[in-house]
Amino acid sequence: MGSRLHPDWTELPPECLLDIFSRLSIGQRRKGPMLVSKTWANLCQEPHLNTILDLETEFLSSEDSKYWWSHEFEKKVDSTIRSVVDKSQGGLIEIRVRHCTDQSISYVAERCPNLEVFGVKYSPRVTVESMRKIASNCTKIKELDISCSYEISCLCMEIVSKNCKNLHILKRNLMPPPEIVRLRHCTYVDTTSFETLGNVDANTIIKYMSQLKHLELRFSTLTDRALERLCKVCSNLEYLDLFGCRYLTSDGITNSILKLKNLKEIKKPDFERDSTN
Repeated sequence: MGSRLHPDWTELPPECLLDIFSRLSIGQRRKGPMLVSKTWANLCQEPHLNTILDLETEFLSSEDSKYWWSHEFEKKVDSTIRSVVDKSQGGLIEIRVRHCTDQSISYVAERCPNLEVFGVKYSPRVTVESMRKIASNCTKIKELDISCSYEISCLCMEIVSKNCKNLHILKRNLMPPPEIVRLRHCTYVDTTSFETLGNVDANTIIKYMSQLKHLELRFSTLTDRALERLCKVCSNLEYLDLFGCRYLTSDGITNSILKLKNLKEIKKPDFERDSTN
């Protein structure tokens, strides 16, 4: 197996290689093992290595964000999603992506009934069309992250919650105002409305998601009154993120969370900073 100083990794038995590859993300495998040899590339196609598609690390580490807001980039993400779904042979259980479309999400819904974590952030081309399919076919979802995907409406939240009884984590974060300003002149999103009604979101959560334990509503426009009702109904909340919610007051938050006996962590707006803006 080569010299002691320079072992030949290509001679490792398949079971050892699979164990090593399983510790890498799909992106890391694509840029590493899959380029080494045909044997390694074939091993990376194993279904159990493709049960999780998490592109968040790659997005967070990338400096090319200006290229994300385009139809060309959407096509690349959609292609990646379809490829992983095929490799998983329907065994995909977790997906965290951005800038995808109804086409790839419908593909997921039709082939991955065991999906438990569903995250589609910053995806203005994901609408109720594919979300209905997700709700109908992927009833095991426990975590839903639709942050900054403005075409995913309250109706989408409603139909998912009605079908996914194990849903305990909801992330409905919105873009901070400066980020929206930067996108105003982007033709890719020129038909997208960045206006949301925080109290309407809250009412949907109150009516259909009382079982939630983790809730994120960063930069929502909900008011003290809506928060009070939400906390009364969703009394099992353990984590609550309200950062950037400019219509909330310190007293309103303090009074509302008194109802949350299981609350372990809360993120509040920066009232001092907001008052100076």
